Amino acid sequence: MQLKNDWTSEEIKAIYNTPLLDLIYKAASIHREYNDTGEVQVCTLLSIKTGGCSEDCAYCPQAARYDTGVGVQALLKKEEVLEYAAKAKEAGSTRFCMGAAWREVRDNKDFDRVLDMVKGVNEMGMEVCCTLGMLTEDQAKKLADAGLHAYNHNLDTSSDYYGEIIHTRTYDDRLQTLDNVRKAGVTVCCGGIIGLGETHDDRIKMLHTLSTMTEHPESVPINALVPVAGTPLANNRKVDIWDMVRMIATARILMPKAMVRLSAGRNEMSVAEQALCFMAGANSIFAGDKLLTTPNPSFDEDNLMFQLLGLKPREAFKEEKETALV
Repeated sequence: MQLKNDWTSEEIKAIYNTPLLDLIYKAASIHREYNDTGEVQVCTLLSIKTGGCSEDCAYCPQAARYDTGVGVQALLKKEEVLEYAAKAKEAGSTRFCMGAAWREVRDNKDFDRVLDMVKGVNEMGMEVCCTLGMLTEDQAKKLADAGLHAYNHNLDTSSDYYGEIIHTRTYDDRLQTLDNVRKAGVTVCCGGIIGLGETHDDRIKMLHTLSTMTEHPESVPINALVPVAGTPLANNRKVDIWDMVRMIATARILMPKAMVRLSAGRNEMSVAEQALCFMAGANSIFAGDKLLTTPNPSFDEDNLMFQLLGLKPREAFKEEKETALV
């Protein structure tokens, strides 16, 4: 199968609606063609600045306007972040992502401190990722110069449904940030969340946006909503595992070389359910007790799962190393 960036909505709909076992088989076959199915990238996500965000994302416990019990925590010190990164590396993580509850990056001392953190983690031999909100092209370039490997900025949902979830920034704002990241030569980490109340058509439209970008995102996180008391989506029902498998499988078929990340919601899944996601094409997880502010399986639990399923952690910068050898 050839890589393509001109998928039509009709093509994606037909793939998404394939009978589930056939869909998993097709995705697993494509996954095997393009990737080492026995390896999974282990990433760790640390909240370096928590709460107090001015955005109104309906799913997020860090929005200042919702009473969710998440306290405001100022930007962590560089030493604290590097200590956490070292522990993550020792536990098997090869990518370290730092998240700050900001609407956008501002050119100030806090941003200078983040640049220092990026340099420090990069020097440890880990892939460094950040998710800091909206970025200008100049800010993206500064992060790239500091050694940033990837920038996460999710679309969350379709452009049609987006206005039901977020009102404080536009879909085009998100696409512009992704464009700025690309121009700076930083790899793109961009996916979405299911369980927000969207339709299957919304999920298909989001996958269409991702898979028709000029370059596919190198990393595509598929998140299941973790409902948090105090947010507008607190009473949304749990995402069905088959919906997660269907999303992962479709993403794998559309974007064969991307790292498809089994992200938020994994804490609610059994090992058997996670195994289905890996079979359908997921080849990355977030490890560690928390995903920003929501619970996540521990490193020990994941190590046991890897042993059971015969998986091994993917080494850092693998694609760059392979390219250098060609």
